[in-house]
Amino acid sequence: MSNVILRVENLRKDFGNVAVLKNVSLDVRRGEVIVIIGGSGTGKSTFLRTLNLLERPTAGKIFFDGEDISTQPIELFRQRVGMIFQSFNLFAGLTLIENAIAAPVELKNLSRQEACTRAKKLFETVGLDEKLFNYPDELSGGQQQRAAIVRALMMEPEILLFDEPTSALDPTMVGEVLAVIRMLTKKNLTMLIVTHEMNFAREVATRVLFFADGTIYEQGTPAEIFDTPRKPKTVAFIRRQKHFRYEISARNFDLPAMQGRVQNFAERYGLPWKYILRIQLCCEEIIVEMFDNCYADGDEISAAVNIVYVEAAKTLQLSFECGGRAYNPFTAADSLSVKILRGCAKNFRHAFADGRNKIDMDVVAPQKL
Repeated sequence: MSNVILRVENLRKDFGNVAVLKNVSLDVRRGEVIVIIGGSGTGKSTFLRTLNLLERPTAGKIFFDGEDISTQPIELFRQRVGMIFQSFNLFAGLTLIENAIAAPVELKNLSRQEACTRAKKLFETVGLDEKLFNYPDELSGGQQQRAAIVRALMMEPEILLFDEPTSALDPTMVGEVLAVIRMLTKKNLTMLIVTHEMNFAREVATRVLFFADGTIYEQGTPAEIFDTPRKPKTVAFIRRQKHFRYEISARNFDLPAMQGRVQNFAERYGLPWKYILRIQLCCEEIIVEMFDNCYADGDEISAAVNIVYVEAAKTLQLSFECGGRAYNPFTAADSLSVKILRGCAKNFRHAFADGRNKIDMDVVAPQKL
């Protein structure tokens, strides 16, 4: 038996005169968790819907377990591929357990009793065992999505397709659905997941596909895509860097004004208050340390604070540059400022070139926010 369960060859999908997918080719191996990321309108969801034949390809071929799916009865094929949608798609007039057992009883000739036994076990696994006889509109969005996952699992699919399973949820409910998917990734299931949750993608994926312009623009391991992307559009998407810069030209500069601007920058991107305080502390201590050791009284001051917030990865880098004498505070005896910095940041780097010092550090978010 081949290890490749799904093969896509030169897949194309047009809507009118618009080519949404352009010659997409992909081999999916059994047990892989492939996460698909990319900007809106790049073809990610259309790709999943085409794999399940909810959209018919304009050109190209899809092979499932070595067979061209265009030659198979579509109902039998869909029994082998489960799909979880953005908007749950539960049957509003059926209770959760009725939603779960309808397909296996109707399509796989499972007895109602056997189907109910299986459903109860799955609902217990996802924490919904007390909601079996509730209707979908009596549940939160997160609970509905967990129920939709159970419904898909009831058919014992060979592949699971997740089309942005948390995009319709309130932020407070996202975690509960991602926790269920994390659990499934440990069961050696084959999955393709379209998501905008970058930390989740890094955690669960065996391979990441970055879609751009209707095709797989770049792919690789999570480390390759998130840490060392090679192509320009991937770099721009992954980093999504937000920049802050504050220039300093006097030793007695307006520190409160600078810290206020740091706070405004951090709040704009939703950083927690304790993280903001840590960033401000690092800014103040690196300025104190470098001014005391690089400049003599009366020297002309030329310095700048730079902050780069990588929105996708939720990481923040602080850089400080200044003239004066060459000085690396992290190889010298620890002053109080350096000790504070070591407690709030990591990955310290120093360079001195063209008469200027540059310090880089990654400010660590407090563990308890």
